[in-house]
Amino acid sequence: MAATNSDMSTSGYSFEDIQAMAQEVLKYSSLRPKIGIICGTGLGGIGDVLEDPVPVPYEVIPDFPVSTVKGHSGKFVFGMIQGKPVLLMMGRLHYYEGYPMWKVAMPVRVMKAIGIETLIITNAAGGLNPKYKPGDMMIINDHIDFPGLTGECVLIGKNDERFGPRFLAMSDAYDKDLGNKFKECMVQLGHGSLLHEGIYIMVGGPTFSTTAEYKVLRMFGADAIGMSTIPEVVVGRHSNMKVFGLSLITDAADLECASKNKLTHEDVLKIANDSALLLQKVFVNFISMVN
Repeated sequence: MAATNSDMSTSGYSFEDIQAMAQEVLKYSSLRPKIGIICGTGLGGIGDVLEDPVPVPYEVIPDFPVSTVKGHSGKFVFGMIQGKPVLLMMGRLHYYEGYPMWKVAMPVRVMKAIGIETLIITNAAGGLNPKYKPGDMMIINDHIDFPGLTGECVLIGKNDERFGPRFLAMSDAYDKDLGNKFKECMVQLGHGSLLHEGIYIMVGGPTFSTTAEYKVLRMFGADAIGMSTIPEVVVGRHSNMKVFGLSLITDAADLECASKNKLTHEDVLKIANDSALLLQKVFVNFISMVN
């Protein structure tokens, strides 16, 4: 398998490698889900609403990379939500962990090979828009791929047409119908005031941005900032999946350098944990509406 390749390779795993990994994962469950959910930092609580969960740790999948970040448990989980089979990815990979971009998004290739057609991607993000507060949520309606613009696009390298096209249009990356369904769920639960729509920007990390960087990124038009998601979105669209993206706002960017408190990973996890019950309720309703 491709694990013998250098991590600097742009070729990544072959089509056959991905198919083999998918078949290994499928051995653990008779479910054949069409809906996949990637749980962001501290958002693994979504898994608590799964009925009859069947975990598949990354370690049992040959040549599958592992997540090293607190708040990412490192496993796929099969289960049911509202009578629908789903597959959760609990523990994403990050560029700042030392993985090349193609490997960061490789699990999405595996999810496609498993049969996933609708990909729901969540993350914990910083709010650049001054209207956003910790605990708010943002439907991602567009993004700025900062690493991609500087030469680290996840699709760089040889292209296998069995995965998707060489050149990919990204103007319609996020499915509007899924976004409308999520808005409807939030309103029904009485939490519509917590929800926004906006533009997500990805930076490489692992450092949190400086005040000057926050200001520049806000000038670009970004409403929220994070260190993940976009590689998975790009590969999801490259694989012809429907994609929905959601950011949980865990902190507000200090654009005026007024705060003496330094942001920590623990702060991010706390806000994510505080929002766990609401997210669980929303996702139960949301999944019931996803075709």
